[in-house]
Amino acid sequence: MASNRIDGKKRTALSVLATVLMILFAVFAMIPIAFMFMSSLKPGTEMMRYGLTLKFDPGISSFQNYTALNTYRDGVYWHWYKSSAIIMVLQTVIGLAFSSLVGYGLAMYNFKGRNLIFTLVLIVMMLPFEILLLPMYQMMIRAKMMNTYLGVITPYLVPPFMIFFFRQYSLGIPKELMEAGRIDGCSDFGIFRRIMLPIMIPAFGAMTILSCMNSWNNLLWPMITCRPRRCTPFP
Repeated sequence: MASNRIDGKKRTALSVLATVLMILFAVFAMIPIAFMFMSSLKPGTEMMRYGLTLKFDPGISSFQNYTALNTYRDGVYWHWYKSSAIIMVLQTVIGLAFSSLVGYGLAMYNFKGRNLIFTLVLIVMMLPFEILLLPMYQMMIRAKMMNTYLGVITPYLVPPFMIFFFRQYSLGIPKELMEAGRIDGCSDFGIFRRIMLPIMIPAFGAMTILSCMNSWNNLLWPMITCRPRRCTPFP
């Protein structure tokens, strides 16, 4: 009984310590957001003069920047924001669907050329984006996808890093589960949807976060292929 009480106190102490540490880390992570918000209330001249500060001066601080942002060119900012959100969602959903199937197939099925395909995926991962920029730009012009959402997301439909990640994750799944699914009468896609997909949820979660971040932070390719006022969903 005494040992159980001691173990219970240790667990409680560790839980409290972990909670305190997480709160401290959360506060530390919020500091840049606080700097950004306070700086957004100040004129640009104050930013250039004093830099990022948490000082609030009622004489110069106001929400005028937010008003100007909403009224700039009849609210074009929100059009840009909407386009970025749509592209992020489409790119993430389509990329996850295709990459998971390709990575799963490379890991779980034996077929001729499998190692060659995986080698090509690794080579594409090593190529800098700037090398592929001009060929992709020419392809978008020939396909008449310029100034469309489809033209922005097409190069990211099957990201090589996602393929690599899903392949490595799928290698840790026992193939006996596939055999059990076949015995129960499942098709290959049924095995993936009913058995493998629930097991791969952690991989989907990680890749969703990474894909959303990459899509939202992407600037060069959307700026080249899409004019915000003329960008349409499809050709």
